[in-house]
Amino acid sequence: MPHLPDLEAWAIFAKVAECGSFSRAADELGLAKTTVSKAVTRLESRMRVSLFHRTTRKLSLTESGRQSLERAARILADGAAIEADILEEAVSPRGLVRIAAITAVGVEAIAPILPEFLRAYPDIEIDLVLTENQVDVVAEGFDAAIQVGHGGDSTTLRSIRLSSLRRPLVASPDLIAQFGLPAGPEDLARYPAVLPSHIPHANEWQFARGDEEPITIRVTGRYRANHADALVPALLGGVGIGLMAEYFVWHHLRAGRLIELLPEWSAPPGPLYLITPPGRARPARVRVLLEFLRQQMTAQDWRNTTRR
Repeated sequence: MPHLPDLEAWAIFAKVAECGSFSRAADELGLAKTTVSKAVTRLESRMRVSLFHRTTRKLSLTESGRQSLERAARILADGAAIEADILEEAVSPRGLVRIAAITAVGVEAIAPILPEFLRAYPDIEIDLVLTENQVDVVAEGFDAAIQVGHGGDSTTLRSIRLSSLRRPLVASPDLIAQFGLPAGPEDLARYPAVLPSHIPHANEWQFARGDEEPITIRVTGRYRANHADALVPALLGGVGIGLMAEYFVWHHLRAGRLIELLPEWSAPPGPLYLITPPGRARPARVRVLLEFLRQQMTAQDWRNTTRR
């Protein structure tokens, strides 16, 4: 009979990698440090590879350890979720949930709705991490990530499409007074534009109307920024026209500080995804938060949820 895999040791390895320390992993697992160390050594002997580089000051993964981490983390998460399901089904969900989000989405869309969740679940803690980069939910120890575009490995990660972000074309009244209203997308090439610097081909704008073939227009401009919050003042100041996610500009549109151009034409929307690690078993605290985010953000109206 073949030997069973050492699942306990793989789970301990994943916790050590997550904590970056044998001592911290032992404390979180409620085990002696020697037990944790022996489990990892047992794995390394069995696999005939080193999983960690060890120095007196630092612990880091070897290439073999890095390649093993995702599946080992799944063993740890699935085991914890199985026990949590049994232990928590008769009590209220509790514990920490870590979520990553692109900064703009986190600030404008997620942060405003979390107080309602925290009131409903007083024993759950949330660590919301805002970033400009796509994250590795498995390697970085996140329970979920909110991302514009999938940005993950579809063969292993799970994803739920939450919504599509409408992107109106906007400009200030002063700029329109100077250049006039465009009659169609072909006119846009003569307007200055404000552009995101972190998006590839950001100066190529595509528009569609009804069943007509999409039109691609190349624009130019003197101002770029890697965050939408830095583009909005330029739009308000008449520096140029811009394609913006609606939740950044709806309040300015309503107040008349910005005007939507070519409303009969639409740019491709930005899909918003909820990305989670592989595996079906999750602790109750994670399940209830993910369901809350799914319900709230699928039907979210930016006019009611943004901070301004």
